[in-house]
Amino acid sequence: MTLLKVGNISAFYGVTQALFDVSLDVARGEVVALLGRNGMGKSTTVKAICRLLPTRAGGLHFDGQDLGRLPAYRAARLGIGLVPEGRRCFANLTVEENLIAAARRGHWDLAQVTGLFPRLEERRTQSAATLSGGEQQMLAIGRALMTNPRLLILDEATEGLAPLVRQEIWSAIARLKTETGLGILIIDKSLTELGQVADRAVILQRGSSIWTGRFDEITAEIAANYIGV
Repeated sequence: MTLLKVGNISAFYGVTQALFDVSLDVARGEVVALLGRNGMGKSTTVKAICRLLPTRAGGLHFDGQDLGRLPAYRAARLGIGLVPEGRRCFANLTVEENLIAAARRGHWDLAQVTGLFPRLEERRTQSAATLSGGEQQMLAIGRALMTNPRLLILDEATEGLAPLVRQEIWSAIARLKTETGLGILIIDKSLTELGQVADRAVILQRGSSIWTGRFDEITAEIAANYIGV
């Protein structure tokens, strides 16, 4: 069943158009990769979905409900969890305080999150500012899960991290896919690691969707032409 449906949306930053014609969908329990070179509209699409940027045309629906006129906090309450680019943890709060700050009742609680990321249990009383980059990324993912979303959006969740930490996060994403009914929309540059979890992909170029298909249908030519790998 389709959870998120984005249909031909456009969006602007002031008078500058950033999205021209973006369409994608994510089903329950499905992992969809949003791909494209830098500056092609991936993060802007995420902002539009999360209602952090208004859209001027097209349709946005989540579980059959129209997102188009909703503020960001109401979109989040419907079950959209965002792990933003750059982590954006609350530096002066402890790990536990970061996790419970936006917690909602459901499967994901402190025990479940620290079970997924044991390092967070070890750092539970430390301030977020004292964590490594990888630990902050785990915290950002855990914080999003604590809202008990139905759709999890990961924007460059492994960028700039050490290989061992990246693998730990990819393993956690794989567990989320196999052990939960979450829909996942993920932006990342690593086709190899994405290929281990993603079911489908959507490629953006200059603010428009130009390719959609199964992830294993991405050829070397498609990757070279539109992803820059």
